[in-house]
Amino acid sequence: MDKNVSATDEECRFCLTKPSRRIMLEGKYGFAAWDRHPASEGHFLVIPYRHFASYFDITDEEREELWSLVAKGRDMCEEKYHPDGYNIGINVGTAAGQSIHHLHIHVIPRYKGDVENPKGGVRGVIPDKKLYEFKPD
Repeated sequence: MDKNVSATDEECRFCLTKPSRRIMLEGKYGFAAWDRHPASEGHFLVIPYRHFASYFDITDEEREELWSLVAKGRDMCEEKYHPDGYNIGINVGTAAGQSIHHLHIHVIPRYKGDVENPKGGVRGVIPDKKLYEFKPD
C-alpha cells in the first residue's frame, strides 16, 4: 500500500457523498464546494471526481479545469464575502498534513486583522520558517 494512502480511502468522504447543499460549481472533472469546517468565512475546496491522493498524479485536463474552478470560485467568494486576500494550498502526503487522501485544493480567504502578522503566508505551515528576512544574493 502507498505510504500516502490510508486504509480508510475505501470510504473516502469525497467519493461517497456529494456535498450537494454546499456545491458552488461543477465541471466535467471536478467541483467546488464550500468547506464543511472553514478556516475563514468563504473557505472552499476544489475536488476532482476521480479518486487519487497526490496533485502529482493529476492529468492535464483535470489540472486545467480544477484551476479554472479555483478562479470561478474566487469570483463567487469575492461577491459574497469581499476578502482582502487568499491563501491557496494543497496538502500532499501525511507528512504535509493531508488527512483525506483524495486530492483537494483549499482556497482560504484572508481578512485584514485575522492574524497578528500575516507575513510568510503559506510558509506558516512550518512555524519556525514563517517569518524571514529577505537578503538579496
